[in-house]
Amino acid sequence: MFFDEMNGVGDRAREPYSEYCEWFDRQDRSVLQRKSKDAEVFFRRTGITFNVYGQQEANERLLPFDIVPRIISAREWSRLTKGIEQRVRAINAFLHDIYHRQEILRAGRVPVELIAQNDAFVPQMIGMSPPGGIYTHIVGVDIVRTGEDEFFVLEDNARTPSGVSYMLENRETMLQMFPELFSRVSVREVADYPKMLRRSLAACAPEGCAGKPVIAVLTPGIHNSAYFEHSFLADQMGVELVEGADLRLVDGRVAMRTTEGYTPIDVLYRRIDDDYLDPLNFNPDSMLGVPGILDAYRAGKITLANAPGTGIADDKAIYSYMPEIIEFYTGEKAILKNVPTWRCSEPDALAYVLEHLPELVVKEVHGSGGYGMLVGPAASKRECADFAAKLKARPSNYIAQPTLALSTVPVITRSGLAPRHVDLRPFVLVSPNRIDITPGGLTRVAMKAGSLVVNSSQGGGTKDTWVLQE
Repeated sequence: MFFDEMNGVGDRAREPYSEYCEWFDRQDRSVLQRKSKDAEVFFRRTGITFNVYGQQEANERLLPFDIVPRIISAREWSRLTKGIEQRVRAINAFLHDIYHRQEILRAGRVPVELIAQNDAFVPQMIGMSPPGGIYTHIVGVDIVRTGEDEFFVLEDNARTPSGVSYMLENRETMLQMFPELFSRVSVREVADYPKMLRRSLAACAPEGCAGKPVIAVLTPGIHNSAYFEHSFLADQMGVELVEGADLRLVDGRVAMRTTEGYTPIDVLYRRIDDDYLDPLNFNPDSMLGVPGILDAYRAGKITLANAPGTGIADDKAIYSYMPEIIEFYTGEKAILKNVPTWRCSEPDALAYVLEHLPELVVKEVHGSGGYGMLVGPAASKRECADFAAKLKARPSNYIAQPTLALSTVPVITRSGLAPRHVDLRPFVLVSPNRIDITPGGLTRVAMKAGSLVVNSSQGGGTKDTWVLQE
């Protein structure tokens, strides 16, 4: 039995949905179907697409959007934000520690080998303190729900979390299509995210910055799956969108090419992975990064958001230690629970996972986007057997979790409303003096009946997320 966020476990609308359901019940269903198609046209015209890797044809897709919002009460949101802020503070403290004194390793709370043998650990960051002491300037925390008051963190996204442009465009689409709804239901704003992002990045400028910080967004280019978002955010913030070829070091500072020559940059919101950031310090074959940018960063001449080396906080094996990490750095128990996790690097855990593979979800520790994972209940015997071979060959590359009964929110289908599983990615902005959490975030929805995979790369779509005013 799945918890339905609109109807709970009965037929009456839950309190957060009461106003919306009164409105919905009076609507002509054919009009709503037409509006649903209008939303698709709007997304296509706006260019809200994403690229799917690993396919030779038709790799650019329209992101499916459903017009029934996901609604969260003020009380529910208050609890979530407390847990998210606690978690983000702990992640930042953990990153500072592992690149400095490594107290958590000395205390035996996290195994040394989990750091030392981790591809996401960046030795070049040892002893380096980023401007303002902030490693994770932008964080996405994926949250799932299984009951009225049961929330779990599914994973942390501390490298380059994506999806905020879809959150903003989803709201803009709903405002255009259903303006009367927003005068009826009091929903918290999300439109000021770009302004908040710019303010937060500016607050993290290096000490030597004089005057208004110069900010830019670094993109790998038009073929990246999130290029729409890179260009969207640069435009919304009123800053330059640059590629590696547009940048060079001038007098020890990173500068961008303009019509008036090269202009130094103070803060670079980079959407390029560590390995491709600097061919002199990382992958020498990279054509996407900037030679010497890490040296300028280590000299305190530029802020990189997020900091190199933050990807270790995305590691799903590290995730399994988050309750201990939170308690170690905050002295508090975790407000938001982790999903129970088996670390396949441990022999007993591996034996259990292999025995119960058809019941579990198995993920790569560095995986993202729904790639490289096995959803046991939806997999064939052959798929399970093939995945078991991968597990035996590289057990440390995987973790496993139980198949959660994810909550559902209805979507519009040809035959009416139908429940579909959802998750939530709130976006967090961190600067030296404050943490801002955008009210709501990106609700991802599995558009296929029965599917638990909400990633856009695997056929998932999105919904507008409403957080109600007090």
